[in-house]
Amino acid sequence: MPKLPFLLTRLDNDIPDVSDVSARLRRHLMRLRGHEIGESDIEAFHRAMDAITDDDVARLRARAQAYVERARAASGTAHLKREEKQRLAAVQDGVRAMTVETESRADEIAADIHTRMPWMAPATEVAWHAMRRCAQESAPVFRLPPMLLIGPPGIGKSHWSRALAAALGVPTTLVDAAAEAASFVVAGMQRGWANAGPGKPLDTILNHRVLNPIVVVDELEKAGAVRDTSGTRHNLTEALLALMEPISAARWECPFYRVPLDMSGIGWIMTANSRRGLPEPLLSRCPPLVLPALTLSDLIGFAEREGAARGLTAPAQDAIIETLQHHRDRADALSLRVVQRMLDWAEQLERRPVLN
Repeated sequence: MPKLPFLLTRLDNDIPDVSDVSARLRRHLMRLRGHEIGESDIEAFHRAMDAITDDDVARLRARAQAYVERARAASGTAHLKREEKQRLAAVQDGVRAMTVETESRADEIAADIHTRMPWMAPATEVAWHAMRRCAQESAPVFRLPPMLLIGPPGIGKSHWSRALAAALGVPTTLVDAAAEAASFVVAGMQRGWANAGPGKPLDTILNHRVLNPIVVVDELEKAGAVRDTSGTRHNLTEALLALMEPISAARWECPFYRVPLDMSGIGWIMTANSRRGLPEPLLSRCPPLVLPALTLSDLIGFAEREGAARGLTAPAQDAIIETLQHHRDRADALSLRVVQRMLDWAEQLERRPVLN
């Protein structure tokens, strides 16, 4: 699989140090003064060295120092620490990008997800069309358009996102928008702060060396803003819009590393329980997909399919279904999270060794 550019600058690791440049300038000065030296001509070498004065050495070293400083400044990475350069060096020659090669593969992925979570049909349809378009255009990178999923809590919005990422073979990460510093979690925190570092999306790309991970921003309507020590306001929406806009994302500068990166391959899936509190610029950029509440039939079907996939026995599956039916009038029971916990518990019980 070919690699695609990600780090849009060259590190200064390949810039020679001052002593190497100084030695090169000294050899050049010897040649200019008519001292051509063969590899085994020791006497000629000593005569040439004697012709180089201390003033010459000091002048050459000063020029070498100036060259190295300018070369490192031009690279834009002189401010990075050694371990930071080492981390970026791993992606200097590019990163992998996952794609959807055929329309039939797009159909298979969409059909499988729809079978498992039919109530998520509006979201599945958007992803399906994007996958088919990728295959039709023979695109080297699958680019999921930014998605805003709005629906009641517990219907599986994040679960659907992880299922899509798994089917595509791309890594995924979750950002809790309700957290106080969510904007920093997305974009990263500039140097000078105690918790300075890259954001989760960039961390995911660097850790997996994949250009197009899926980033899930959960409970977007609860996002707030924070101020740094200088009083500057940092807003999650602004951080997201900069990374979702194709032109700005294609050459985005990380606040921590302060180098340009191509972040345009990221697939953004944002979830919210309602439209209330969502900023208008984000709604304009990502038309919301309104999802229905789960029904008892949806949950029973999910429990049956997942139970069979996990190899649960019929009595275990029946027990889960009976529990759901018994609590059908309780709103908190009709949640995908509850069903998943029940499936996990049943699986643990069935795998537990039997004591004689």
